Amino acid sequence: MQELMTPSIKITPVAQSRVDQVELNNSIVMGTQFTDHMFVCDYVNGAWSNPRIEPLNLIPTHPAAMALHYGQAIFEGMKATLGQDGTPLLFRPDQNAKRMNFSADRMGMPHLPEDLFVEALKQFVALEKQWIPTQEGSALYLRPFMYADEPFIGMRAATTYKFVIIGSPAGPFFSRKIKLYAEKKYVRAVNGGTGEAKAAGNYAAAIRPTEYAKAKGYDQVLWLDAHDFNYIQEVGTMNIFFKIDGKFITPDLSGSILAGITRMSVIDVLRSRGYEVTERPITLDEIVAASQNGTLEEAFGAGTAVGIAHIEEIGNNDMTIKFPSENPVSDMVADTLEGIKKQTIEDQFGWMIPAK
Repeated sequence: MQELMTPSIKITPVAQSRVDQVELNNSIVMGTQFTDHMFVCDYVNGAWSNPRIEPLNLIPTHPAAMALHYGQAIFEGMKATLGQDGTPLLFRPDQNAKRMNFSADRMGMPHLPEDLFVEALKQFVALEKQWIPTQEGSALYLRPFMYADEPFIGMRAATTYKFVIIGSPAGPFFSRKIKLYAEKKYVRAVNGGTGEAKAAGNYAAAIRPTEYAKAKGYDQVLWLDAHDFNYIQEVGTMNIFFKIDGKFITPDLSGSILAGITRMSVIDVLRSRGYEVTERPITLDEIVAASQNGTLEEAFGAGTAVGIAHIEEIGNNDMTIKFPSENPVSDMVADTLEGIKKQTIEDQFGWMIPAK
């Protein structure tokens, strides 16, 4: 792993911000509007160089850029919020830095120094502070990503890369409970594959099955294992939790499941409130049985983009699992995470980092 002193970041601000042209409210859809600037850093000759924040613009790309042909592309997702005194805040950016390098390892890409990752985010968010929505459930979504930009046709790791950060103001992802389609034809990942990395190709492979699920009236896919189509892995954009007979269970990180930052935070919140949380393999059959015997109490998804998403139903052509209408504990978790991010609740975990 390459460890360097954080180089100075050159900032070239826009002449005039576009923020006054955008309605920053809960109706704004993530990924449809973008802030004034972007952070860019280049990997050349075995080192990261020329870190800069500049006006958002197109990035020149050679048609033989290796990311376009061989898929060396990874990303992170995170959010910035405003504290009670107006300070822009980041939620556990050190964990995103670690996970990005974990993904880089799996995809044959260079590490980005974690201090550069965090410092770039802090300076970027401080510059884009006015783009952070203030409404409940809203935030500035941040998308750090890395891709191979070397122009070469051939099967090997690239030698040059770009690391970029862009931002998009976002309202709440889901404003209602969601329905999940238990997919028994397509798979997201297998042990030994790239499922535990946040690789762009994982999401490309999920697009068509998700379209099929939505056409059937569901919101997202519940991914199952590739062998028995019974062991629950994760949902399209989040990890998943179940409350059965007073205890919480979530699929363990078996090598095909993304280690969500929100997931680990939910576990910490639940345990701090006295709940037992077990990370282990979970089968769809087990959830069906708990539904039938009355011990299935709550279910929710957890992810950066969605926050906490209550689950109404899991189903497919063969079965339907309905969940209770009340979600007292997952409501508490959602309120706690939101409160920590907005500084209306004490940050007992030390998760929030000021970006200034």
